[in-house]
Amino acid sequence: MVSTIKQRTIKNSVAISGISLHGGERVELTLRPAEPNTGVIFYRTDLSGSIGIPAKAEYVSETTLQTVLKNQSAKIGTVEHLLSALAGLGIDNVIVEVTAGELPIMDGSSAPFVFLIQSAGIVEQDALKRFIKIKKPIKVVVNDKWASLEPYDGFRVTFTIDFDHPVLQATDQHCVFDFSCEKYLKEVSRARTFGFVSGLEKLREMGLAKGGGLDNAVGLDDYRILNDNGLRFEDEFIKHKILDAIGDLYLLSAPLIGAYEGFKSGHAVNHQLCMELLKNQEAWDYVTFAGHEQDAVEFMKLQVVE
Repeated sequence: MVSTIKQRTIKNSVAISGISLHGGERVELTLRPAEPNTGVIFYRTDLSGSIGIPAKAEYVSETTLQTVLKNQSAKIGTVEHLLSALAGLGIDNVIVEVTAGELPIMDGSSAPFVFLIQSAGIVEQDALKRFIKIKKPIKVVVNDKWASLEPYDGFRVTFTIDFDHPVLQATDQHCVFDFSCEKYLKEVSRARTFGFVSGLEKLREMGLAKGGGLDNAVGLDDYRILNDNGLRFEDEFIKHKILDAIGDLYLLSAPLIGAYEGFKSGHAVNHQLCMELLKNQEAWDYVTFAGHEQDAVEFMKLQVVE
């Protein structure tokens, strides 16, 4: 059993480019190694000055169909898929440089970011990884949607969706996912975002989804899936909601030891849950694992560092 868990960053700088989901513009993204205790920090290279945008819940400014971070005049959107990949691979510290106000959507999942991180290489650092351990239950309710965190010896994500659509009703709309790196890579990372053609025109009138298409999302009309190759796996819809939740929860700036459950939850409710947790300091604590601690985590089965 692993008894000392250290922070991680990437070994080399690495870059990728693609189209942004909402802005519809080409974006270049570069990941760079960062020192211990840096966390995840975004920089807009297209803006004058050098304003860092920390990947922390306190910096969330918008949650409509994406998670947007803002620090002073600098904003960066659609961060959830990259954050999910970083959480899935246990990356604590990284600098993210972006040439526009939104990350590229790639194929609509976190798999391209996982590949990018793995291509860069992963290294352990001389500092202990810090976890947030849930001590007391926290729950937020917004109309018919809710999300909660409870104590749990590991990291569990439970999610329920409820869509009145024949395709979604024919798939699993409830899932319990006990996190491990291996399971994340195999069962979650390739799950794509999805959307309905019936709402696309309205979204574009709102300035959203300008870059959306069947190459970066699962598209549905009133009755069927429009993608020629269908779904990547039967429960892709619910697995993408889990992917999003893992990314949103990583804005707590540390991996969780606890159980998350969401019912029809999205970025807005997930953000409210994070903020509610942070302000209730008796409900959580920071913990590290070093030496001969027998409580060292089985759920953080991270890949071997070369």
